[in-house]
Amino acid sequence: MRRGTQVILAGLAAAWCAAAAAGNLVTDVRTAIAQHNFTRGENELQAYRARQGVTPEYVEALSWLGRGALAARSYDRADAYAAEARKLSLDLLKTRKLDAEPHLPLALGASIEVQSQVLAARGARDQAVVFLRQELARYGGTSIAMRIQKNINLLSLEGKAAPPLDLRQWLGTKPVPLAQFKGRAVLLFFWAHWCGDCKGEVPVLAELMRQYGRRGLALIGPTQHYGYVQGGEEATQERETAYIDAVRRQYYAPLGNMPAPVSEQNFKVYGCSTTPTLVLVDRNGIVRYYHPGAAPYEELAARVAAGLGS
Repeated sequence: MRRGTQVILAGLAAAWCAAAAAGNLVTDVRTAIAQHNFTRGENELQAYRARQGVTPEYVEALSWLGRGALAARSYDRADAYAAEARKLSLDLLKTRKLDAEPHLPLALGASIEVQSQVLAARGARDQAVVFLRQELARYGGTSIAMRIQKNINLLSLEGKAAPPLDLRQWLGTKPVPLAQFKGRAVLLFFWAHWCGDCKGEVPVLAELMRQYGRRGLALIGPTQHYGYVQGGEEATQERETAYIDAVRRQYYAPLGNMPAPVSEQNFKVYGCSTTPTLVLVDRNGIVRYYHPGAAPYEELAARVAAGLGS
């Protein structure tokens, strides 16, 4: 299975709760996708459109059909759903801003993602990257920019030099630039204070460091501010930083005093719209693994061993 499709599958599972919160239409369409019943999903959309017309929620639900078809590797169907979701999104954007409400950015971001992954699946990877870079230039100042960058990285980052990290603010041990790790492999673990999957990855990473730390593997855990603390309560950056550190000390203690750069810029450059995101940089500073989402020990261990040249 292609890496991009694997990530889409993981994203479908991880976003189920968000879909349920989006309203009955999105929930019903997601249920149809889970049952591999695209006809039912289309019927739900047709009935909704007859009652309420084309709304941001309608377009988001349509984009879920595109994601479902991509995960099923039904590329013609995925492309058709995504193209329609994109067209309707652009029509709606004529009278509103992209981030005025949550449904439209989800819909447009998904349509861009699906169309690029379909191109790559059909052997047009370079064309897909060009398309994504054009979309990033267009939507660079919006909430979907990081998602677009993630897809660019999925298709093009492996085999290239790792982008440098912003290290001006950190928690834990003071981090050093990636360029100073020549001769060692580095695993970047992008995490968020609210992320349950990130906490679930801790035993995997702890075992990796136990097995490979003495053989040259280093671990860095970039994170960022989100503007809130426990329970979604809005917080100043100073208060949130203290909260992030408390989470780090409580849940990430098995990883030692892992250097944790705190920077939104790192998340933008590495396209971390999904947490955790795992990036392995080899002894020569080249990215050998880029993976949005959690990963099992066996997969990571094989990548680390290769990155260490062992």
